[in-house]
Amino acid sequence: MRRREPKARNDASPHGDDHALALEAATRAGTVLRALRSDPALVGERLGRAGDRQANAAIVQLLRRERPGDALLSEELKPDDRRLAQRRVWIVDPLDGTREFSEAGARSDWAVHVALCVDGVPVVAVVLLPAIGELWTSAQRRAVPAAPAGRWRIAVSRTRAPALVLRVADKLGAEVVPMGSAGAKTAAVLRGEVHAYLHAGGMHEWDTCAPVGVALAHGLHASRLDGRACRYNCPEPVTPDLLVCRPECVAGLLAATAELAQST
Repeated sequence: MRRREPKARNDASPHGDDHALALEAATRAGTVLRALRSDPALVGERLGRAGDRQANAAIVQLLRRERPGDALLSEELKPDDRRLAQRRVWIVDPLDGTREFSEAGARSDWAVHVALCVDGVPVVAVVLLPAIGELWTSAQRRAVPAAPAGRWRIAVSRTRAPALVLRVADKLGAEVVPMGSAGAKTAAVLRGEVHAYLHAGGMHEWDTCAPVGVALAHGLHASRLDGRACRYNCPEPVTPDLLVCRPECVAGLLAATAELAQST
């Protein structure tokens, strides 16, 4: 029998329990993805395409049925500019880390992201790592473990770590930890495995919205590389760069990034 998650307080709107809905959407997608990954007939790109499509269908069907008046922005749907006039916008990545999901072996650094933004700010956020059954939600906050001992550890993109990020790590004498999925990298900060997650070079709002919402809810710092807050439901749904880190690392990372960015 599937364990029932406790209902969370909804402070976003009078529309119902948005936290519970986000959790249900992510759980449904995770169930679909685990089933697909266990199918021996699905491998490589075929598996990835099936994962993107079917996880998206599971989330979109639920959100459109339960919140028909809300806007929806998903990686797997063409952006609808009518969302720009909406206060409430669901921003989802049904499968963040499709490459890692598709690879042979037991990679777990792929995730499901479901977030609700109100006036450009994520007020509900869920990051689910289905391969290891790990859930992070803005409604169920827990203490972040102590920082790793020794030099700083910075999570970076496994396949496209930007030069600026590598230079920041070098300047700070930090260890670079490559991994997939923005959700998985944020979870690594929340678990206390790394001090920070740093990216430059562009992502989309669906990559970062739920991770940022979860990070902020748990007391981490999350911002653009210049320290500005991340804003969502923009005409161009992109997040040009991102910093998620422990509070004690903020000043050093922002200073190093600013110095190196000016020298390029």
